[in-house]
Amino acid sequence: MNHMFRSLLLIAMLATGGLTHTDAFAQQPTPPPEPSLPNVEIEIERAKDAVEEATDEAERALREAERAREWQGQHPENVVINVGDDSKLAANETAAAVISVFGNAVAEGNVYEAVVAIGGNTRATGSVGEGVVTLIGDTYVDGKVGEAVIAIMGNVELGPNAHVTGDVVSIGGTIKRDPSSVVTGTQQQIAFGEHFGRMEGLRAWFKECLLYGRPLAFDADVSWAWWMAFGFLAVYVVIALLFDSTVQRCVETLEERPGQTALAAILSVLLSPVLIVLLAITIIGIALIPFLGLGLFCAALFGKAVVLGALGRRATRFTGIAPLGHVAFAVFIGGLIAMLIYTVPVLGYIAYNVMGFIGLGAVIYTLIIAIRPANVAPAPTAAPFVAPAAAAAAYSEAGAETAPAAAPQAPPANPSNLEFTTMPRAGFWIRMGALFIDALLIAVLVEWMEPTGHLMLVALAGYGALMWKLKGTTVGGIIFNLRVVRTDARDIEWETAIVRALSCFLSLVPAGLGFFWMLFDSNRQTWHDKIAGTIVVRVPKSQTFV
Repeated sequence: MNHMFRSLLLIAMLATGGLTHTDAFAQQPTPPPEPSLPNVEIEIERAKDAVEEATDEAERALREAERAREWQGQHPENVVINVGDDSKLAANETAAAVISVFGNAVAEGNVYEAVVAIGGNTRATGSVGEGVVTLIGDTYVDGKVGEAVIAIMGNVELGPNAHVTGDVVSIGGTIKRDPSSVVTGTQQQIAFGEHFGRMEGLRAWFKECLLYGRPLAFDADVSWAWWMAFGFLAVYVVIALLFDSTVQRCVETLEERPGQTALAAILSVLLSPVLIVLLAITIIGIALIPFLGLGLFCAALFGKAVVLGALGRRATRFTGIAPLGHVAFAVFIGGLIAMLIYTVPVLGYIAYNVMGFIGLGAVIYTLIIAIRPANVAPAPTAAPFVAPAAAAAAYSEAGAETAPAAAPQAPPANPSNLEFTTMPRAGFWIRMGALFIDALLIAVLVEWMEPTGHLMLVALAGYGALMWKLKGTTVGGIIFNLRVVRTDARDIEWETAIVRALSCFLSLVPAGLGFFWMLFDSNRQTWHDKIAGTIVVRVPKSQTFV
C-alpha cells in the first residue's frame, strides 16, 4: 500500500513539473570511486614505513630508558682520548667515551657512549651504552653493547658474555661468535674477494704504509705492494727499451734545464683543469676530454720512466761499461733506488709525488722544445764554469773582435760576478738568520699596511725578487754578508728573480723540505736555487752592496 502511494506521488510530481525525470535520477546517491591498485600499494608502503619508524623510535626510547636506569641518571663527562698511543679505561672506572687514533682503545669499565679506534684495535669487556667502532683494526667485545658493533677493514670477535642489542657489521673482515653470545640485530659480513685474504693485505698497507706517509714498507703482509711496484718498474723499463731515444732526450732535458722543467710541470697542473673546463663549455670539445685525460696519463707514465732514468744515471754513468750505459738499465737502477726511498716515512710519500710531478714537466717541456719553430733561437743554457782570469780575458777580446751573430745570443758572463762564484757557499743557519730578519721586516710593514696579515708570504716573495734584481741580496743578506749570484756568472735578470721567488713556495710546501735540501747538497743549493740556477755565497765584510 505504501509502495503504491509513493508511486502515485512521484507520477503526480512529474505531471505538475515539480520534479523532472532527470532530477529524479540525479537525486540517487553515486557510489565512491574504487581506489586504483597503484594507490593502494603506495599507501601500504607508507604505512609500513610509518610502522618501522615508530618501532625504531620505540626501541631507541627503550634503550635510552634502560641506559638511564643502568646509570641511575648519571652522565659522565670525561673522555679518554689519545693520538698515537693507547686509550685504556680500567674495570672500576667510567667514561663518556674511549677514543684512540693510531692506537688501541681498551674499555674494561663502563662507557656511556662509544668506544672508537682509528688505526688500532678495540677491546670492550665492560658495558658500552651506544656502540663499538673500529677503523682499520680488529674488534673484541665481551660485554653489553647498547646499539651496534662495526669494524671497517677488520675482524669482529664476540666473547661468551657479549650481548649486542643492535647489529654486528664487519667490512673487509670476518665475524667470530661464541655460542653463548647474543645479537638481537642483524649480522653482516662484507668481504671483497679472497685475493687479499679478506683485505688483510690492504689493511696491513694502511697500517704500515699509509699511516707513516710512505708507499712501501719492509713487512711481509704488504708483499703484494712490492709486487705491484716491481710490475710498474717492468713497465717503465719496457718503455725505455721501446722508446730509448725519446726517454734519453727527456732525461737530458731534465738534467740540463731543471728550472724550465719544474715551471712546465707547474703550468701543466694549473692549466689542465682550465683546459678541461674550456673544452666542456664549447660542447664540441667534450669529445676531446677523454683523449686529453689519456694523454696526461701517458705523459705521467712516460715521465716516471724519465725521472727514474735520470736518478739511475747518477750511478750507471761511472761504470764505463757500454751495456750498462743504456737508458733502460738506468731506469731499472733508478727504480730500485726509488723503492728504497719509498720506505722512508713521510719522505717516501713526498718523493713519490715529486717524481711524478717532475717527470710530467720533463715530458711536457721536451714536447715544447720539439714543436718550437726552427727560426726561434734556443733558450740560453748555463755556461760551463771558467776560471775568473781566463774568462775576463776572453770577455775583453770577444767584446772587441766578435761580430754580431745572426740569431740573438745569450748574454755573456759578467767578469765581476765570476769572483763571487768562487767564494764559499753560505750555510743553513746563516741563511735562516737572514731570512728571519727579512721576514720580521716584512711582517712589520704588512702589519702596518694590512693588519690581517694575509699578504705576508706574497709580500715577502715580492720583496725578495725586487732586492735580488736590484742589489743581489736582501736586508738580511746585507747584515750577514750574503749575496745571490747565478751559477753561470751572469747578472740576475727579472725573470730569474721572479722564478726564484715563486719557487720558494715550492720549497716551503712539503714541510720546508726544499729549504732543508741545502744540508745535503754539495753546492748548498735549495730547491728554488736549483730551479733558478743560483747560489748563495758569503762575501768579505769589506764588500759593499750600496
